[in-house]
Amino acid sequence: MGEETSREKPHVEGACGDRSAGEGPSRWNCHNKELGRRGEAAACRYLEHLGFEIVERNWECPAGEADIIAWDSDWLTFVEVKTRTNLEKGFPAEAVTPNKRQRYEKIAAWYLKDHMIYDTPVRFDIVELLVVAEDRALVRHIGNAFGAA
Repeated sequence: MGEETSREKPHVEGACGDRSAGEGPSRWNCHNKELGRRGEAAACRYLEHLGFEIVERNWECPAGEADIIAWDSDWLTFVEVKTRTNLEKGFPAEAVTPNKRQRYEKIAAWYLKDHMIYDTPVRFDIVELLVVAEDRALVRHIGNAFGAA
């Protein structure tokens, strides 16, 4: 058994509650990368409102990148965020394919190893955002969306 990691919330530059300068009624009018960034920021604010403690955003390792890593009570939660402006390709969460799910499980293993976290339940959630107006999006949080838990 190794040391368990502290659950203190580190400051993450540009993290969840932060709003970009100029973010206003037209904030959803942007290209895919910017749309994804804004979706992740909105998902963070939503999760924080639910009581999640955000510890990482866009955490990278050899297996890939986790959009959000957060504590939800005793659960270490890896959150994939999907944002779309229409339903032409289905609901945003439908883009989380079996390959993406396997990659997230590998990312979680890297995170646990790198942070020496042991004996902690892990969960994989999806937050999908469907932009319905220039200043609004529907949010759906799918808790325990996939994985072994």
